Amino acid sequence: MNASIYSCLALLALVPAGHAQVISAQPPSAADQQYRFSVSVQMVLLQATVLNHKGAFVRGLRQSNFELYEDGKRQTIGLFQHSDSPVAIGLLVDNSGSMRRKHSAVVAAAKAFARNSNPNDELFVVNFSDRPTLGLPRTRLYSANSRELERALPTGQGLGKTAIYDAIELGLSHMHQLKQDKKALILISDGGDNASRHSLEQVLQDATNSDVVIYTIGLFGKDNQETDPAFMQRIAFVTGGEAFLPSRPGQASSNCKRIAQMIRNQYTLGYTPPGVQESIGKFRAISLRVTKPRSPKLVARTRIGYTSGAALPR
Repeated sequence: MNASIYSCLALLALVPAGHAQVISAQPPSAADQQYRFSVSVQMVLLQATVLNHKGAFVRGLRQSNFELYEDGKRQTIGLFQHSDSPVAIGLLVDNSGSMRRKHSAVVAAAKAFARNSNPNDELFVVNFSDRPTLGLPRTRLYSANSRELERALPTGQGLGKTAIYDAIELGLSHMHQLKQDKKALILISDGGDNASRHSLEQVLQDATNSDVVIYTIGLFGKDNQETDPAFMQRIAFVTGGEAFLPSRPGQASSNCKRIAQMIRNQYTLGYTPPGVQESIGKFRAISLRVTKPRSPKLVARTRIGYTSGAALPR
């Protein structure tokens, strides 16, 4: 499994967004100009992965290939991009007692990811057991230095309970301090929460309303009764990510490669939602359809929606 998470953390250099948010119209610096989006209106940003009937990535699509709907009504796509760019990435590492036997594999995967990240990425680590803590020093919001990131990973052999919901909330909150437009959390855990202050409903709502895509890798053992694969699948689904539940540790490597490919093959779309002020507090469902002449049915994976005017984790 070492190699498994090795690959996983190695390739993530891009990530999705989606909540209705105000993106600053402030001119980007010369260094940022090729990567960042700059608009002056309230816009919903989406990251979408398009797959064909065989599960292969579909590249080279144009804006005209997409139809975007909010609550069943077609929206005008005001932003469309398909390019590789840096990303803000939070690695959430379960170091609880239930993960003790998988500790070395998790840490090995995290180290591999840190070593292979893009120099322009903004990476941080959240370690959690009874409570979540940021792995980097307080003076460092993020790092692209592999050695520094390795030192941020847990060194002990898993102890305590599992505050997985609190860890996600901390990851979402920390994302607000980073500058990249594309954001992702990679959660490595068995998914069984038994110590969080936040509830399941709250973390699902906050994750849905954020502009962060969550990918999960569920590591389960036959002797571990405190697992929750359904949660790992659900939190990934609502944010437009994907859950990987390998039956053998050795499969984690290919799972990680798949995540990296998904991130690098995403399409970024944006639209201005109608009547935002008139529907504060209302959940707005998002759906995305993709068509291409002479192509079998295509499937677009993106976030399921957002709650208009909802406060994000701080």
